Amino acid sequence: MSEIEYIELRTVLDSRGNPTVEADVYVEDGFGRFSAPSGASRGKNEVVPFPKGGVEEGIEFFMDNVLEELVGMDGAYQEEVDSLLKEVDGTPNFSKMGGNVAVAVSVALAKAVADARDLPLFRYIGGLLNPSIPYPFGNVLGGGKHAVGGTVIQEFLSIALEGDAFERIYANALVHREVKEALKKRFPDAAIGKGDEGAWTAKLSDEEALSIVKGAVEKVSDDMGLRMAVGLDLAASEFYRKGRYHYSDRSLSPEEQIYFVAELVDRYSLYSVEDPLQEEDFKGFAQLTEEIGGRCLVIGDDLFVTNPGRLKKGIEMGAANAVLVKLNQIGTLTDTLRTVKLAHSAGYKTVVSHRSGETEDPTIAHLAVGVGALGIKTGAVGGERTAKLNELVRIEEEL
Repeated sequence: MSEIEYIELRTVLDSRGNPTVEADVYVEDGFGRFSAPSGASRGKNEVVPFPKGGVEEGIEFFMDNVLEELVGMDGAYQEEVDSLLKEVDGTPNFSKMGGNVAVAVSVALAKAVADARDLPLFRYIGGLLNPSIPYPFGNVLGGGKHAVGGTVIQEFLSIALEGDAFERIYANALVHREVKEALKKRFPDAAIGKGDEGAWTAKLSDEEALSIVKGAVEKVSDDMGLRMAVGLDLAASEFYRKGRYHYSDRSLSPEEQIYFVAELVDRYSLYSVEDPLQEEDFKGFAQLTEEIGGRCLVIGDDLFVTNPGRLKKGIEMGAANAVLVKLNQIGTLTDTLRTVKLAHSAGYKTVVSHRSGETEDPTIAHLAVGVGALGIKTGAVGGERTAKLNELVRIEEEL
Protein backbone atom coordinates (compact mmCIF):
# COMPACT_ATOMS: atom_id res chain seq x y z
CA MET A 1 0.00 0.00 0.00
CA SER A 2 1.35 3.43 -1.00
CA GLU A 3 -1.40 5.61 0.41
CA ILE A 4 -1.31 9.25 -0.68
CA GLU A 5 -0.84 11.30 2.49
CA TYR A 6 -0.58 14.84 1.14
CA ILE A 7 0.15 16.87 -2.00
CA GLU A 8 1.66 20.33 -2.02
CA LEU A 9 1.86 22.64 -5.04
CA ARG A 10 3.95 25.76 -5.49
CA THR A 11 4.82 28.27 -8.18
CA VAL A 12 8.42 28.18 -9.44
CA LEU A 13 10.23 29.65 -12.45
CA ASP A 14 11.11 27.90 -15.68
CA SER A 15 14.28 28.64 -17.65
CA ARG A 16 12.65 31.56 -19.46
CA GLY A 17 11.71 33.18 -16.17
CA ASN A 18 8.02 32.32 -16.53
CA PRO A 19 5.93 30.90 -13.67
CA THR A 20 5.24 27.18 -13.69
CA VAL A 21 4.13 24.62 -11.13
CA GLU A 22 6.00 22.16 -8.93
CA ALA A 23 4.30 19.32 -7.07
CA ASP A 24 5.41 17.50 -3.92
CA VAL A 25 3.62 14.20 -3.32
CA TYR A 26 3.90 12.33 -0.04
CA VAL A 27 2.91 8.69 0.15
CA GLU A 28 3.45 6.21 2.93
CA ASP A 29 7.25 5.80 3.15
CA GLY A 30 7.88 7.79 -0.06
CA PHE A 31 8.25 11.28 -1.51
CA GLY A 32 8.25 12.58 -5.08
CA ARG A 33 8.72 15.99 -6.69
CA PHE A 34 8.24 17.16 -10.27
CA SER A 35 8.28 20.63 -11.81
CA ALA A 36 6.48 20.99 -15.13
CA PRO A 37 8.11 22.72 -18.11
CA SER A 38 6.40 24.93 -20.71
CA GLY A 39 6.81 25.16 -24.47
CA ALA A 40 6.92 28.21 -26.74
CA SER A 41 6.41 26.28 -29.97
CA ARG A 42 3.24 24.45 -29.01
CA GLY A 43 0.99 22.23 -31.09
CA LYS A 44 -2.59 23.48 -31.22
CA ASN A 45 -3.81 20.04 -30.11
CA GLU A 46 -1.81 19.97 -26.88
CA VAL A 47 -3.57 20.25 -23.55
CA VAL A 48 -3.35 23.80 -22.22
CA PRO A 49 -0.55 24.30 -19.67
CA PHE A 50 -2.64 26.50 -17.37
CA PRO A 51 -6.18 27.90 -17.24
CA LYS A 52 -6.76 31.48 -18.40
CA GLY A 53 -5.99 32.82 -14.95
CA GLY A 54 -2.50 31.30 -14.98
CA VAL A 55 -0.55 29.11 -12.58
CA GLU A 56 -2.26 30.30 -9.40
CA GLU A 57 -5.73 29.62 -10.79
CA GLY A 58 -4.66 26.09 -11.74
CA ILE A 59 -3.22 25.45 -8.28
CA GLU A 60 -6.33 26.84 -6.63
CA PHE A 61 -8.58 24.59 -8.72
CA PHE A 62 -6.54 21.55 -7.73
CA MET A 63 -6.50 22.37 -4.03
CA ASP A 64 -10.24 23.12 -3.95
CA ASN A 65 -11.50 20.28 -6.15
CA VAL A 66 -8.95 17.47 -6.38
CA LEU A 67 -6.77 17.24 -3.29
CA GLU A 68 -9.35 15.72 -0.95
CA GLU A 69 -10.29 13.18 -3.63
CA LEU A 70 -6.70 11.98 -3.93
CA VAL A 71 -5.68 11.82 -0.27
CA GLY A 72 -6.11 8.26 0.93
CA MET A 73 -5.96 6.68 -2.54
CA ASP A 74 -3.32 4.04 -3.22
CA GLY A 75 -0.70 5.84 -5.27
CA ALA A 76 0.40 2.59 -6.88
CA TYR A 77 -2.79 2.71 -8.95
CA GLN A 78 -1.41 5.37 -11.27
CA GLU A 79 -4.10 4.91 -13.90
CA GLU A 80 -6.88 5.48 -11.37
CA VAL A 81 -5.25 8.65 -10.07
CA ASP A 82 -4.67 10.01 -13.56
CA SER A 83 -8.22 9.13 -14.55
CA LEU A 84 -9.49 11.07 -11.55
CA LEU A 85 -7.44 14.13 -12.56
CA LYS A 86 -9.10 14.08 -15.98
CA GLU A 87 -12.55 13.40 -14.56
CA VAL A 88 -12.50 16.26 -12.05
CA ASP A 89 -11.15 18.71 -14.62
CA GLY A 90 -13.92 17.60 -16.95
CA THR A 91 -12.59 19.21 -20.12
CA PRO A 92 -10.83 17.54 -23.08
CA ASN A 93 -7.70 19.68 -22.72
CA PHE A 94 -7.32 20.33 -18.96
CA SER A 95 -8.51 23.90 -19.39
CA LYS A 96 -9.81 24.17 -15.80
CA MET A 97 -6.83 22.73 -13.94
CA GLY A 98 -4.08 23.10 -16.53
CA GLY A 99 -2.10 20.26 -18.03
CA ASN A 100 1.02 21.37 -16.18
CA VAL A 101 -0.71 21.04 -12.81
CA ALA A 102 -2.03 17.61 -13.75
CA VAL A 103 1.27 16.31 -15.06
CA ALA A 104 3.23 17.71 -12.09
CA VAL A 105 1.01 15.73 -9.71
CA SER A 106 0.95 12.64 -11.94
CA VAL A 107 4.71 12.36 -12.32
CA ALA A 108 5.50 13.36 -8.73
CA LEU A 109 3.19 10.54 -7.61
CA ALA A 110 5.10 7.97 -9.66
CA LYS A 111 8.36 9.23 -8.17
CA ALA A 112 6.92 8.97 -4.66
CA VAL A 113 5.78 5.38 -5.13
CA ALA A 114 9.12 4.47 -6.70
CA ASP A 115 10.82 6.01 -3.66
CA ALA A 116 8.61 4.00 -1.32
CA ARG A 117 9.66 0.84 -3.13
CA ASP A 118 13.31 1.86 -3.14
CA LEU A 119 13.41 1.81 -6.92
CA PRO A 120 14.87 4.32 -9.37
CA LEU A 121 12.08 5.84 -11.44
CA PHE A 122 13.29 4.29 -14.71
CA ARG A 123 12.89 0.83 -13.16
CA TYR A 124 9.49 1.61 -11.71
CA ILE A 125 7.89 2.97 -14.87
CA GLY A 126 9.69 0.72 -17.35
CA GLY A 127 10.48 -2.61 -15.83
CA LEU A 128 12.80 -3.39 -18.76
CA LEU A 129 15.27 -6.18 -18.10
CA ASN A 130 18.07 -4.58 -20.10
CA PRO A 131 17.41 -0.85 -20.49
CA SER A 132 19.86 1.19 -22.51
CA ILE A 133 20.94 4.81 -22.72
CA PRO A 134 19.13 6.72 -25.49
CA TYR A 135 20.90 8.79 -28.11
CA PRO A 136 21.10 12.44 -27.03
CA PHE A 137 19.69 14.91 -29.56
CA GLY A 138 21.41 18.24 -28.86
CA ASN A 139 20.07 21.55 -30.20
CA VAL A 140 23.19 23.49 -31.23
CA LEU A 141 21.93 26.16 -33.66
CA GLY A 142 18.51 27.51 -34.48
CA GLY A 143 15.78 30.08 -34.58
CA GLY A 144 12.04 29.86 -35.07
CA LYS A 145 10.08 30.57 -31.90
CA HIS A 146 13.12 29.73 -29.78
CA ALA A 147 15.32 32.61 -30.96
CA VAL A 148 14.48 36.02 -32.41
CA GLY A 149 16.30 36.82 -35.63
CA GLY A 150 17.66 33.35 -36.28
CA THR A 151 16.85 30.77 -38.92
CA VAL A 152 13.35 29.88 -40.05
CA ILE A 153 13.97 26.21 -39.25
CA GLN A 154 13.71 25.94 -35.49
CA GLU A 155 16.48 23.51 -34.52
CA PHE A 156 19.66 22.07 -35.99
CA LEU A 157 20.60 19.03 -33.92
CA SER A 158 23.75 17.11 -33.19
CA ILE A 159 23.12 13.41 -32.52
CA ALA A 160 25.80 11.20 -31.00
CA LEU A 161 25.20 7.57 -31.98
CA GLU A 162 28.12 5.84 -30.26
CA GLY A 163 30.04 5.89 -27.00
CA ASP A 164 29.02 5.69 -23.38
CA ALA A 165 26.63 8.21 -21.86
CA PHE A 166 29.28 10.80 -21.04
CA GLU A 167 31.00 10.50 -24.42
CA ARG A 168 27.73 11.04 -26.22
CA ILE A 169 26.68 14.12 -24.27
CA TYR A 170 30.20 15.55 -24.35
CA ALA A 171 30.36 15.07 -28.12
CA ASN A 172 27.22 17.18 -28.54
CA ALA A 173 28.68 19.84 -26.23
CA LEU A 174 31.82 19.93 -28.39
CA VAL A 175 29.69 20.36 -31.51
CA HIS A 176 28.01 23.30 -29.78
CA ARG A 177 31.48 24.76 -29.19
CA GLU A 178 32.54 24.18 -32.80
CA VAL A 179 29.42 25.91 -34.05
CA LYS A 180 30.32 28.94 -31.95
CA GLU A 181 33.81 29.06 -33.48
CA ALA A 182 32.35 28.80 -36.98
CA LEU A 183 29.94 31.65 -36.28
CA LYS A 184 32.74 33.83 -34.89
CA LYS A 185 34.64 33.37 -38.15
CA ARG A 186 31.51 34.02 -40.19
CA PHE A 187 30.56 37.13 -38.18
CA PRO A 188 33.85 38.46 -36.69
CA ASP A 189 32.40 41.80 -35.59
CA ALA A 190 28.94 40.68 -34.45
CA ALA A 191 27.61 39.48 -31.11
CA ILE A 192 26.51 35.85 -31.25
CA GLY A 193 23.46 35.04 -29.14
CA LYS A 194 21.67 32.00 -27.80
CA GLY A 195 18.04 30.94 -27.97
CA ASP A 196 15.79 29.55 -25.25
CA GLU A 197 17.41 26.11 -25.32
CA GLY A 198 21.01 27.30 -25.34
CA ALA A 199 21.49 26.87 -29.09
CA TRP A 200 23.41 29.52 -30.98
CA THR A 201 21.47 31.91 -33.17
CA ALA A 202 22.65 34.18 -35.99
CA LYS A 203 21.36 35.79 -39.17
CA LEU A 204 21.91 32.80 -41.43
CA SER A 205 19.91 31.14 -44.15
CA ASP A 206 18.69 27.68 -43.24
CA GLU A 207 21.13 25.94 -45.56
CA GLU A 208 24.05 28.05 -44.32
CA ALA A 209 23.15 26.94 -40.80
CA LEU A 210 22.86 23.32 -41.88
CA SER A 211 26.28 23.42 -43.53
CA ILE A 212 27.86 24.87 -40.38
CA VAL A 213 26.32 22.21 -38.15
CA LYS A 214 27.21 19.43 -40.58
CA GLY A 215 30.82 20.57 -40.60
CA ALA A 216 30.97 20.82 -36.80
CA VAL A 217 29.47 17.35 -36.38
CA GLU A 218 31.93 15.82 -38.85
CA LYS A 219 34.90 17.43 -37.09
CA VAL A 220 33.89 16.24 -33.62
CA SER A 221 33.01 12.82 -34.98
CA ASP A 222 36.48 12.50 -36.49
CA ASP A 223 38.24 13.87 -33.41
CA MET A 224 36.42 11.57 -30.96
CA GLY A 225 36.12 8.55 -33.24
CA LEU A 226 32.36 8.38 -32.68
CA ARG A 227 29.59 7.99 -35.23
CA MET A 228 27.47 11.14 -35.23
CA ALA A 229 24.74 12.64 -37.36
CA VAL A 230 22.64 15.76 -37.95
CA GLY A 231 18.92 16.18 -37.36
CA LEU A 232 16.39 18.96 -37.93
CA ASP A 233 13.32 20.16 -36.12
CA LEU A 234 11.63 22.28 -38.74
CA ALA A 235 8.56 23.15 -36.61
CA ALA A 236 6.90 23.72 -39.98
CA SER A 237 3.54 24.79 -38.56
CA GLU A 238 5.22 27.98 -37.37
CA PHE A 239 5.98 29.17 -40.92
CA TYR A 240 3.00 27.65 -42.73
CA ARG A 241 0.55 30.33 -43.84
CA LYS A 242 -2.23 30.35 -46.43
CA GLY A 243 -1.31 26.93 -47.78
CA ARG A 244 2.42 27.55 -48.24
CA TYR A 245 5.69 27.22 -46.30
CA HIS A 246 7.41 30.60 -46.06
CA TYR A 247 11.21 30.64 -45.82
CA SER A 248 13.34 33.78 -45.93
CA ASP A 249 14.18 33.23 -49.60
CA ARG A 250 11.30 31.14 -50.96
CA SER A 251 7.68 30.07 -50.54
CA LEU A 252 6.87 26.40 -51.09
CA SER A 253 3.67 24.49 -51.73
CA PRO A 254 3.11 21.33 -49.65
CA GLU A 255 4.33 19.18 -52.56
CA GLU A 256 7.44 21.36 -52.96
CA GLN A 257 8.07 21.18 -49.19
CA ILE A 258 8.08 17.38 -49.34
CA TYR A 259 10.58 17.46 -52.20
CA PHE A 260 12.72 20.08 -50.42
CA VAL A 261 12.91 18.08 -47.18
CA ALA A 262 13.73 14.86 -49.03
CA GLU A 263 16.49 16.70 -50.88
CA LEU A 264 17.97 17.97 -47.59
CA VAL A 265 17.89 14.45 -46.16
CA ASP A 266 19.92 13.09 -49.07
CA ARG A 267 22.29 16.03 -49.46
CA TYR A 268 23.21 16.23 -45.76
CA SER A 269 22.65 12.58 -44.76
CA LEU A 270 20.17 13.66 -42.11
CA TYR A 271 19.34 11.21 -39.35
CA SER A 272 15.99 12.77 -38.47
CA VAL A 273 13.50 15.42 -39.53
CA GLU A 274 10.94 16.51 -36.96
CA ASP A 275 7.70 18.25 -37.90
CA PRO A 276 8.74 18.74 -41.55
CA LEU A 277 5.11 19.57 -42.45
CA GLN A 278 2.29 21.41 -40.70
CA GLU A 279 0.49 19.75 -37.82
CA GLU A 280 -2.66 18.61 -39.63
CA ASP A 281 -1.06 17.24 -42.80
CA PHE A 282 -1.24 13.50 -42.05
CA LYS A 283 -1.36 12.76 -45.77
CA GLY A 284 1.77 14.79 -46.48
CA PHE A 285 3.60 13.08 -43.61
CA ALA A 286 2.63 9.72 -45.11
CA GLN A 287 3.96 10.75 -48.53
CA LEU A 288 7.24 11.98 -47.08
CA THR A 289 7.60 8.87 -44.91
CA GLU A 290 7.08 6.62 -47.92
CA GLU A 291 9.84 8.48 -49.73
CA ILE A 292 12.51 8.84 -47.03
CA GLY A 293 11.35 6.71 -44.08
CA GLY A 294 13.72 3.88 -44.95
CA ARG A 295 16.77 6.09 -44.45
CA CYS A 296 15.66 8.80 -42.01
CA LEU A 297 13.47 9.23 -38.95
CA VAL A 298 10.35 11.25 -39.70
CA ILE A 299 9.31 12.47 -36.25
CA GLY A 300 5.86 13.77 -35.42
CA ASP A 301 5.68 16.29 -32.59
CA ASP A 302 2.92 18.84 -33.25
CA LEU A 303 1.37 16.17 -35.47
CA PHE A 304 0.85 13.76 -32.57
CA VAL A 305 1.25 15.89 -29.38
CA THR A 306 1.85 12.65 -27.40
CA ASN A 307 -1.82 11.85 -27.92
CA PRO A 308 -2.66 8.15 -28.46
CA GLY A 309 -5.68 9.01 -30.59
CA ARG A 310 -3.73 11.17 -33.00
CA LEU A 311 -0.89 8.64 -33.08
CA LYS A 312 -3.36 5.87 -33.94
CA LYS A 313 -4.53 7.92 -36.93
CA GLY A 314 -0.93 8.44 -38.00
CA ILE A 315 -0.12 4.75 -37.75
CA GLU A 316 -3.17 3.85 -39.84
CA MET A 317 -2.11 6.33 -42.54
CA GLY A 318 1.62 5.56 -42.41
CA ALA A 319 2.36 9.13 -41.32
CA ALA A 320 5.86 9.40 -39.78
CA ASN A 321 7.87 6.56 -38.29
CA ALA A 322 8.72 8.13 -34.93
CA VAL A 323 6.98 10.19 -32.27
CA LEU A 324 8.29 12.90 -29.98
CA VAL A 325 7.17 12.33 -26.39
CA LYS A 326 6.45 15.28 -24.10
CA LEU A 327 4.79 14.65 -20.75
CA ASN A 328 2.97 17.96 -20.50
CA GLN A 329 1.52 17.74 -24.02
CA ILE A 330 -1.00 15.16 -22.83
CA GLY A 331 -1.19 15.91 -19.09
CA THR A 332 -0.64 12.56 -17.33
CA LEU A 333 2.01 9.89 -17.07
CA THR A 334 -0.59 7.21 -17.88
CA ASP A 335 -1.49 8.72 -21.25
CA THR A 336 2.19 9.34 -22.02
CA LEU A 337 2.96 5.66 -21.45
CA ARG A 338 -0.04 4.64 -23.55
CA THR A 339 1.31 6.67 -26.44
CA VAL A 340 4.76 5.12 -26.09
CA LYS A 341 3.33 1.59 -25.93
CA LEU A 342 1.22 2.21 -29.02
CA ALA A 343 4.19 3.65 -30.88
CA HIS A 344 6.47 0.73 -30.09
CA SER A 345 3.80 -1.84 -30.93
CA ALA A 346 3.54 -0.27 -34.40
CA GLY A 347 7.31 -0.17 -34.92
CA TYR A 348 7.55 3.59 -34.41
CA LYS A 349 10.63 4.93 -32.61
CA THR A 350 10.25 7.30 -29.68
CA VAL A 351 12.27 10.34 -28.69
CA VAL A 352 11.53 11.78 -25.23
CA SER A 353 11.81 15.56 -25.23
CA HIS A 354 12.30 18.60 -23.02
CA ARG A 355 10.48 21.89 -23.62
CA SER A 356 12.00 25.26 -24.44
CA GLY A 357 10.95 26.60 -21.04
CA GLU A 358 12.53 23.93 -18.84
CA THR A 359 13.22 23.33 -15.17
CA GLU A 360 16.19 21.65 -13.52
CA ASP A 361 14.12 18.48 -13.00
CA PRO A 362 15.91 15.41 -14.49
CA THR A 363 12.85 13.12 -14.70
CA ILE A 364 12.70 12.80 -18.49
CA ALA A 365 16.06 11.01 -18.41
CA HIS A 366 14.37 8.27 -16.36
CA LEU A 367 11.36 8.26 -18.67
CA ALA A 368 13.54 7.85 -21.77
CA VAL A 369 15.55 4.98 -20.28
CA GLY A 370 12.54 3.35 -18.64
CA VAL A 371 10.44 3.10 -21.79
CA GLY A 372 13.32 2.14 -24.07
CA ALA A 373 13.24 5.33 -26.14
CA LEU A 374 15.62 5.59 -29.07
CA GLY A 375 16.54 9.16 -28.20
CA ILE A 376 16.28 11.97 -25.70
CA LYS A 377 16.11 15.56 -26.84
CA THR A 378 17.42 17.86 -24.13
CA GLY A 379 19.58 20.53 -25.70
CA ALA A 380 23.36 20.39 -25.50
CA VAL A 381 24.34 22.91 -22.80
CA GLY A 382 22.73 24.93 -20.01
CA GLY A 383 21.98 23.86 -16.45
CA GLU A 384 18.35 22.91 -17.00
CA ARG A 385 19.47 20.83 -20.03
CA THR A 386 22.58 19.23 -18.53
CA ALA A 387 20.52 18.24 -15.47
CA LYS A 388 18.88 15.63 -17.71
CA LEU A 389 22.09 14.70 -19.50
CA ASN A 390 24.11 14.23 -16.33
CA GLU A 391 21.31 12.06 -14.95
CA LEU A 392 21.89 9.73 -17.91
CA VAL A 393 25.49 9.29 -16.73
CA ARG A 394 24.27 8.35 -13.25
CA ILE A 395 21.66 5.96 -14.63
CA GLU A 396 24.30 4.26 -16.78
CA GLU A 397 26.46 3.76 -13.68
CA GLU A 398 23.52 2.11 -11.94
CA LEU A 399 22.92 -0.13 -14.94
